[in-house]
Amino acid sequence: MKQLAVLLIMLCCLNFGATAQKKISRDEYINLYSHIALRNMKQYGVPASIALAQGMLESDNGNSTLAIKANNHFGIKCHKNWTGPTIYHDDDKKNECFRKYPSAEQSFTDHSLFLRGTKRYSFLFEFDPTDYRAWAHGLKKAGYATNPSYPELLIKVIEDNQLYRFDKGIEVAIRPPIEAVTDWDLYEIDLYKSRRVYTRNRIRYIVVKEGDTFESLTHELELMPWQLYRYNDLTLDSVIRPGQELYIQPKRYCADRTNPVHTVEPGETMYSISQRYGVKLKSLYRKNRMKLGEQPEVGQIIYLRKRKPL
Repeated sequence: MKQLAVLLIMLCCLNFGATAQKKISRDEYINLYSHIALRNMKQYGVPASIALAQGMLESDNGNSTLAIKANNHFGIKCHKNWTGPTIYHDDDKKNECFRKYPSAEQSFTDHSLFLRGTKRYSFLFEFDPTDYRAWAHGLKKAGYATNPSYPELLIKVIEDNQLYRFDKGIEVAIRPPIEAVTDWDLYEIDLYKSRRVYTRNRIRYIVVKEGDTFESLTHELELMPWQLYRYNDLTLDSVIRPGQELYIQPKRYCADRTNPVHTVEPGETMYSISQRYGVKLKSLYRKNRMKLGEQPEVGQIIYLRKRKPL
């Protein structure tokens, strides 16, 4: 019995040690995510120092419940347009809805897209991307956080960890948003039998429900049978599934101005990227000088507005 008790104590100690080791330090957080913040700065214009500092503050250096259980490093709530996975957590109010991501990288990217696509943050992109102080105070002015000391907290994290070094020498590949929208995707209600109709890249689309078929949708949306196929680059033998997004208007030849390029993530195809940004599939292949059917590699830059340079 004594041996068993000793063994149990040792196991508890080992478990405690393993749990303690999982806590991420600020240096480790910077090492883990600085390359993502740098890439997003170049692609979307959000200073790497600001993204890292916000991530540290909002997620307790990646150790918060939201960061661990939902990969949500920025405390972004669901908002009306979010159709992805969710998690409920007490914040300003009890049991609030927050976005859940498959990876921390997607949390960082959604943070950049959230700032670019929300009207009240559009003025931030007029600031010099190396002026982290202006960005910190601008975020507070726009209402990102309720803490009156939020700008000072951000600035302290940036300066204590010299995060400003990541902003230097980065050529931002995107201009300030000219026509910022209220949210990343907008929606309208009650247009088609109380079905939500979303808008992306100024194109309407719906989300497939359980029981939907091509036949039922074309009848409900008053479309010709061929239109859903053509608008979504589908073939007659394609199958639709609940949760799938279907455009009910033709996709465009290029993405909106806030999305000049896209960095390929694991599992993405040219088709999924074309649907994500509302760009015609053939046009996407032409812009990137790729053969039809060819698929991109993870990390590859896909051009969404202009043709890939030779």
